[in-house]
Amino acid sequence: MTASTPRRASQLTLCATLACALGAMAALPAQAEDMEKCYGVALAGQNDCAAGPGTTCAGTSKVDYQGNSWKLVPAGTCMTMELPAAADGMARHGALMPLDRDLAS
Repeated sequence: MTASTPRRASQLTLCATLACALGAMAALPAQAEDMEKCYGVALAGQNDCAAGPGTTCAGTSKVDYQGNSWKLVPAGTCMTMELPAAADGMARHGALMPLDRDLAS
């Protein structure tokens, strides 16, 4: 065993780690393509982003099913998701655009 063997092993470990990280990053766009933004389906504090005025981003929705906050869902499922009816008995559905219902005060 020479003095360069530990150094070579460290280089191989670094290269393997880098290859794994790059491989994982390459898979992300494919997964993102199979998802869509669905407004009005997230529980309070569980939205992915866009929770309306006065909020910043992920996890900032104030009410369940807040119409102007979205969550990523599998493509093609947003508008068919079954949600509990609103307090007034009206049916709720997810939408591909922000909604004017269930907004935070």
